Amino acid sequence: MNGSSPRVVLVTGGAQGIGAALVRRFAAAGDRVVIADTDADEGTRLAEATGGLFVRTDVARLDHNRAAVAAAAERFGGLDVVCLNAGMSGGTSLGDDFDPERYRQGMSVNLDGVVYGANAALPQLKARGGGAIVITSSLAGVQPSADVYYSAAKHALIGLTRSLALLTHQDGITVNAVCPGFVDTRLVAPHRDAVAALGLAITDADHVARAVEIVLSAGDTGRAWQVQAGQPVAPLDFPDVSASRLDG
Repeated sequence: MNGSSPRVVLVTGGAQGIGAALVRRFAAAGDRVVIADTDADEGTRLAEATGGLFVRTDVARLDHNRAAVAAAAERFGGLDVVCLNAGMSGGTSLGDDFDPERYRQGMSVNLDGVVYGANAALPQLKARGGGAIVITSSLAGVQPSADVYYSAAKHALIGLTRSLALLTHQDGITVNAVCPGFVDTRLVAPHRDAVAALGLAITDADHVARAVEIVLSAGDTGRAWQVQAGQPVAPLDFPDVSASRLDG
């Protein structure tokens, strides 16, 4: 990937799916990878296969995020790239089907986990003289979705990405989001037939990992990047809206 290797990379939700594809791709490039996940069996196996380090991490807890960052610094001497990738479906709907506990769990992982991960990582990235944060959002973060609370969290991640980039630019830290469409992971697996029936394409997890390579190589910050099967990886445009001024 872009820059000199080996870099130290932390991947949350790194035991399966997109996260595991990221771990394999970074490791193949010669980077040192920390896998943060709740799945100890898969995470340990992947760490052994790639020469990485597994740290059991519940991203919905700030102390767990800090522990994963500390483990990266202790084992590998610092931190250069953070992929805040852990996520889950919203899993609840409206009215009588609304489950407040499931809602809170989804927001804790999909939104709070990224906020906590970024805050935990920033001191180490600053100490390194700069680095990169890549957040896994979704196309559901830039357009409506029937999974309303998942979509709400993923929309929030786009705002977080664009706003956080304003604050980290002076420290040489880039912040970007990737927005995959349907990806062949366990999140999509229960809906694969329905997606196919709609004529929609499903890509694989390694396509998203390749997209992260492109994002890191571009060196941009504050961008949201579309990642879909059969389409080039490209930043999305947002309207340029200025606040009204008293002088006109």
